[in-house]
Amino acid sequence: MHIETLASAIAAPLTSGLEITNAQVFYDGCVEAVRDVSMKVCGGRIICLLGPNGSGKSTLLKAISGVLFPEKGSLMRGSIRYNGINLSHSSPEKIVRAGIVHVPEGRRLFASLTVEENLIMGGYTLRNADRRVALERAYILFPELKDRRTQIAGYLSGGQQQMVAIARALMVEPSLLMLDEPSLGLAPKMVDRIFETISMLRKDHIDILLVEQNARLALDVSDYGYVLERGRVMLDGTASLLLGNSDIQEFYLGMRSPGERKSMRDVKHYKQRKRWLS
Repeated sequence: MHIETLASAIAAPLTSGLEITNAQVFYDGCVEAVRDVSMKVCGGRIICLLGPNGSGKSTLLKAISGVLFPEKGSLMRGSIRYNGINLSHSSPEKIVRAGIVHVPEGRRLFASLTVEENLIMGGYTLRNADRRVALERAYILFPELKDRRTQIAGYLSGGQQQMVAIARALMVEPSLLMLDEPSLGLAPKMVDRIFETISMLRKDHIDILLVEQNARLALDVSDYGYVLERGRVMLDGTASLLLGNSDIQEFYLGMRSPGERKSMRDVKHYKQRKRWLS
């Protein structure tokens, strides 16, 4: 079933939220990683990005948060606007101050600092009084961290580090939170804990852009999803529509028919057989 892209369905520009229009990202000026991607994130919703490794998901988050330069990447064409302001080539500092915060894959904590020092670094733009309030808010969201606030972050478990990474991002009360593979390397119980927290954040009217390899997990908490392949949006729709889409079931949930799993032999050649690429 063809699902019309949200970008073509709504022609009027956004005055609030994130709007990406025809974004094209290259590395070293010659390797195209993202091709003509258009999408919108607004209204306190959770939007997920699905796709195989190398499809451009993480690159898109880096383009939004302005951190492509360490890998010699750049936005060559298109625009990234937030609340009506063009942030296409803005500094990471300006983007954070605009209300966008990025939790990268692998957490990227300051491993030699304590839990609380990591959180304070996340709130470096806040006044002292506001920082204390933000710390208490972080400990309410993740009570486990309060007892570990003096522990060195590098010695925490993967799940505890992920809590610190999310709490650190929330210190500045962002209006858009971007999460890159929050379940990566975590035990199932900790994955459930992290995704319960992601669902709870919806109540705070925070927009969330979620990159997640586990399609089932992502779609279960999301309102809308985009499927990227080779840097392009190949399919998008509401989470319920994507969960019911036969291509998603076959190629991302590993299901040939309800209750029947595909073998790895069948799955590995899926790109040549996808109906939406025909």
